[in-house]
Amino acid sequence: MEKPKIGISVGDINGIGLEVIIKTISDPRILNLCTPVVYGSAKVLSYHKNITELEFPFHQVRNGEKFQPNTVNVVNCWQESVNINLGQITEEGGVYAIKSLAGAVKELKDGQIDGLVTAPINKETMELAKFGFPGHTEYLTHAFGQSESLMFMVQDNLRVGLVTNHLPLNKVATSLTKNQIIKKIHLMEASLQQDFGIDKPTIAVLGLNPHAGDGGAIGIEENDIIRPAIIECKKSGTLVFGPFPADGFFGSGNYAKYDAILAMYHDQGLIPFKLLSFGVGTNFTAGLPFVRTSPDHGTAFEIAGKNVADPSSFRTALFTCIDLVRSRQQFKLDHANPLVRRHKQVSRIRQVTKRKKSSKI
Repeated sequence: MEKPKIGISVGDINGIGLEVIIKTISDPRILNLCTPVVYGSAKVLSYHKNITELEFPFHQVRNGEKFQPNTVNVVNCWQESVNINLGQITEEGGVYAIKSLAGAVKELKDGQIDGLVTAPINKETMELAKFGFPGHTEYLTHAFGQSESLMFMVQDNLRVGLVTNHLPLNKVATSLTKNQIIKKIHLMEASLQQDFGIDKPTIAVLGLNPHAGDGGAIGIEENDIIRPAIIECKKSGTLVFGPFPADGFFGSGNYAKYDAILAMYHDQGLIPFKLLSFGVGTNFTAGLPFVRTSPDHGTAFEIAGKNVADPSSFRTALFTCIDLVRSRQQFKLDHANPLVRRHKQVSRIRQVTKRKKSSKI
């Protein structure tokens, strides 16, 4: 396989996004793994490069030019000079984050790049710029005409997906539906198969209420919505289990027994995920026709421009994007070959038969 071309949107120009981008892709070893393509502005990139004091050669790309291998490519999404106000919430921070993201999405649609890593944006600056979406996930889902996607936090064998994303807590319960949960379970299962190479993944589903509702004593959502969704998915052959009480599930280490966990809302999934993997976790948007990842942190305005931002999470997001692009390409190749498909089906039947025999002992 050729080295994938990985697009990078710069996020808020007043945050730490460009700092962690530069610290990551200034390492020449990155060029052995992919061709990085930064969507932004050479002027803004140079400004942040001076802060990091790193050697960072790059090639500017004009319309119609091909990306250069073995170097960092920079696509100028705007030509005008920009006022940078490090650590500040400004409308300009949102405006140029949108221009960068839109430029990357256009070239994803055109097949110019194979995957996308998005640097952090700030919700308030994006609102000032009239972005119109709660975050990257919702924007990208809309941009590619998808009805649903899955916010999927991943780090090695720990994978946590969300039913609801950036939703106020007082709206979570009323927004949950059986069909919505079924769609998220199927998106998670498909991603585990094509992106992570797990043929028959096991999925755990968390309850919404304390103690997963205690049989209806503390809430009805488990009995009325979540459990019926799980039962229906089981009928179609999905290996899905629950609903589990969220606190004991993570506290006991039970999460390690499953290939992925589906949480009902943002903090229910992200608090334990970040406690277990902060700094090396990746936000992956499953269910899109391309691979998109991002670091598991925000714009960190309080340290912007101080040259102290840790690039570990962005580096991991880039590596994850490369791995997932390759995994998805291999999945397509395997499933285009009927002999490979037949071999996988036989192997799966043998594995199931072996498990059944073991269970009788």
